[in-house]
Amino acid sequence: MQLRLAERIIADGRPALIVAEIGVNHDGRLSRAMELVDAAAESGADAVKLQIFRAETLLHASGAFAGYQRRRCADATPADMLRRYELTPEHLHRIIYAIRARGLLPLATPFSPADVALIERLDLPAVKIASPDLVNLPLLGRAARTGLPLLLSTGAATMEEVAATYATLVGWGVAFALLHCVSSYPTPDEQANLAWIGELRRRFDVPIGYSDHTTHEAAGALAVAAGACIVEKHLTYDRNAAGPDHASSADPEQFARYVKAIRQAERLKGAGPKRVLDIERDVRLVGRQSLVTARALAAGEVIREEDLTVQRPGTGISAAALAQVVGRSAVRDLPARTLLQWEMLSRP
Repeated sequence: MQLRLAERIIADGRPALIVAEIGVNHDGRLSRAMELVDAAAESGADAVKLQIFRAETLLHASGAFAGYQRRRCADATPADMLRRYELTPEHLHRIIYAIRARGLLPLATPFSPADVALIERLDLPAVKIASPDLVNLPLLGRAARTGLPLLLSTGAATMEEVAATYATLVGWGVAFALLHCVSSYPTPDEQANLAWIGELRRRFDVPIGYSDHTTHEAAGALAVAAGACIVEKHLTYDRNAAGPDHASSADPEQFARYVKAIRQAERLKGAGPKRVLDIERDVRLVGRQSLVTARALAAGEVIREEDLTVQRPGTGISAAALAQVVGRSAVRDLPARTLLQWEMLSRP
């Protein structure tokens, strides 16, 4: 169960792909976007993600603000808000070039089939699908036809909707990952539901990630510990700036700590299967218990359970073999406190 994004392999046991989501935090300014690319690189991110949209294509005239957008934007309509954040194809090309120049993977979320075509022209390694479009079959179909892997967020979706899209994409032969997500900006800690990462892992045979809208710096690390192999987090220059996503984002210093915590979590998480580690072997040897004679036994005497006790170290017959020792005979005289070895006993 793995995914390839350019030369990067996404799978269990590999370092998590950490995506710095610029979104609309560039405020529609090329210079600000370039600053955020630099901040992403310096913070230790692996990828930078943009959003590609046109307000007139995305929104019907009846479109409405989400609650968090209304609280943070002064625009008269959602279309007015989005127009301020549109990036031109020329700007996108320059930002993508800058992302690659910093050694990062460039990613983007399209919101229409025409946006997918631009992703193809930009030669990006994957297509990120936003949570609302998990059930947008026209968009999914166009994205699938690129042949690129898809990264799908699952916020505000029922498990039945996730399962239906999963089945559709498997049927199309698409390589993809699912990202746990809660579509609330910011997401309260008690609503993060990181346990759902495990639920997605158990149910779907694809890489599972996490798109984080909390403000908790440990959320990404906890997600990785829960099994996420992709972590996406909004990056901003100032969490107090005006705009819809700044408040649920991390500033550069917070993002750097966020990345560091994820890498620490990966070291702590390790990899299965459970086994005896080399660093445990001396403790295992001296800390395990062996069977020891509780009294002197004569050669030929049958051993009873009450003739035995248990003591460290584990260099003799293991205490776990008690049932295999009881009923055998001593092949020679055994003084009390003898640490038993198999050659001291008769064969069964």
